[in-house]
Amino acid sequence: MTDTVLPRLAAIIAARRQESAAKSYTKALLDGGAETCAKKLGEEAVETVIAALGSDSGALKREAADLLYHLLVVLEVRRVPLGDVLTELEGRIGTSGLAEKAARQGKAP
Repeated sequence: MTDTVLPRLAAIIAARRQESAAKSYTKALLDGGAETCAKKLGEEAVETVIAALGSDSGALKREAADLLYHLLVVLEVRRVPLGDVLTELEGRIGTSGLAEKAARQGKAP
């Protein structure tokens, strides 16, 4: 596992915009627009939660991978670069989760 897998996958998803929907599931999702992509992300989120509550670690790994893939598709359909999301996360490292949440809500921690 490397720390480049998500950027590589994001680049593949972006490249799928040029493919035929008949040949590419990703292209079909992108052609469906943000609503289709977001609904699929929601489905995968629920499946991930269900897997997290079960005892099968393999199922959780598979569902988590599906969830990450569909999140990248949503970012692509909305043209939000993964790098921007990673930069956002990087800025949060070392900050208390409670303080970060309060700052987003305009409140003191």
